[in-house]
Amino acid sequence: MRSSVRKATFSLNRLALCLMIMGLEACGEPDLSDLKNYVAEVKAGQRGAVAPLPELKAVEPFLFSADELHDPFMQDEKAQHPEDARLDNGLRPDQARPKEQLETYALDGLHMVGTVNMKSELWGLVKANDGTVHRVRTGNHMGQNYGTIVRVTEDKIELIEIIPDSPGAWRERQAFLTITE
Repeated sequence: MRSSVRKATFSLNRLALCLMIMGLEACGEPDLSDLKNYVAEVKAGQRGAVAPLPELKAVEPFLFSADELHDPFMQDEKAQHPEDARLDNGLRPDQARPKEQLETYALDGLHMVGTVNMKSELWGLVKANDGTVHRVRTGNHMGQNYGTIVRVTEDKIELIEIIPDSPGAWRERQAFLTITE
């Protein structure tokens, strides 16, 4: 019985070997002709054109010559003798007038904190940076630009300042303080 099993096993092994050999022979070189044709078609259709480079324009060199320019370290003759100088308008601060206490403070260092009505006249209450509260009314002076108070209302103090405009000339400028809490 053993010999018949051995013979059957040997026959099966031989059959499997024959089938493998036949399978390998069938696998020979594959037919790639249709793939090669497709690749050739795609390559033939791809004839791209590259646009030519733009033509470069020649740039003219710039020669810098400072001979004709104004020297910033030299005073201009026009500034020494301006033909269009502003005429003296007669406006100038009164330097002989004694300064009031609020004229020692810059206007941005003063704050309106309220008003008080005394003898039917409205006075403004102004607080300085040092914490001192001062009473002011129309005609008083304050700020470092020769400011004169022209009107006091419930929420605002209006001033006219005299500020330098050009050497030797002055002009007026409106300013005001509004109430802050």
